[in-house]
Amino acid sequence: MQTIQTVARIAGVSVATVSRVINNPSVVTEKTRIKVEKVINDLNYEPSVHGRNLRTSESRLLLILIPSISNPFYADIISGIEKTAFEQGYITFIYETDSHHGRKKTYSNLLRNRLADGIISMDPTVNKQELFSLANQYPVVQCSEYDVEGSISYVAINHKLAAYDAVKYLIKLGHKKIALINSHSKYLYSRERRKGYEKALNEFNLPINTDWIYNTQKLSFENGQRASSMLLNMDEKPTAIFAVSDILAIGALKEVNMRGLKIPNDMAIIGFDKISFSNMTHPTLTTISQPRYEMGVTSATMLIEKIKGKQTKSIILDHELVIRNST
Repeated sequence: MQTIQTVARIAGVSVATVSRVINNPSVVTEKTRIKVEKVINDLNYEPSVHGRNLRTSESRLLLILIPSISNPFYADIISGIEKTAFEQGYITFIYETDSHHGRKKTYSNLLRNRLADGIISMDPTVNKQELFSLANQYPVVQCSEYDVEGSISYVAINHKLAAYDAVKYLIKLGHKKIALINSHSKYLYSRERRKGYEKALNEFNLPINTDWIYNTQKLSFENGQRASSMLLNMDEKPTAIFAVSDILAIGALKEVNMRGLKIPNDMAIIGFDKISFSNMTHPTLTTISQPRYEMGVTSATMLIEKIKGKQTKSIILDHELVIRNST
């Protein structure tokens, strides 16, 4: 393995000059830069990232906090983050906070020890006070899930408006008995999407039947199926379901199919997120599309700007109602 000393000796310059060519070539004369770069290429010399990071107090590492790697919702966001980070000379580390409760404080130590340069948090269960405290000292951005009263920049959609659009569409189709399969109210998106659901019903003078609102503790296929089963067992059944997640909606869809009911004639279903599986169901699932890849690109760009000391503003991106066969 070639060293910087070898490059300096063959090029006939000092080690400091080689370092300047690598890290700040504008301060070196063009003749010297060309000579040193030729030696670097001839030797296939690769600078020590670790050594460079120690000198600049940068790790070039971005932490991505997510509750669960198994949720397909995060895949496109992570792709956007990783592509943007790579183009800017950063690498990413995905930190699954739900896998072990004891890990939740470890990410803060990585920042404090300068082993990471910043955090993109997509974890709705993260300790808010801990995150706010970190954000006062280090670059932190929230993506998708955020705190409306906090001071951390975020990238998200308008969850309330998106849910309102979905339920309004069902009402326009003629549905008056619309159920909601929701997640835990401790999550911002859960509270906001319920507000959108209720706003649409109120606007069209439809009753809010709390028996048709099912709250799950976890976003899972099984919970969606369980919620759908409960709704279908009622004496007065809804004719449509709005689920706050495609995973829940796909579970609900399976239960309806298993009972021999026709979708959308007997039951219309709308999901949320437009994960890849939503186009593989039978029938295909109508859903709210979040621009997840764009959310990843935007949040990574925002974080890197913060790392460079720039001011950033929160961004609300547009959603889209994707109409398919389940309605």
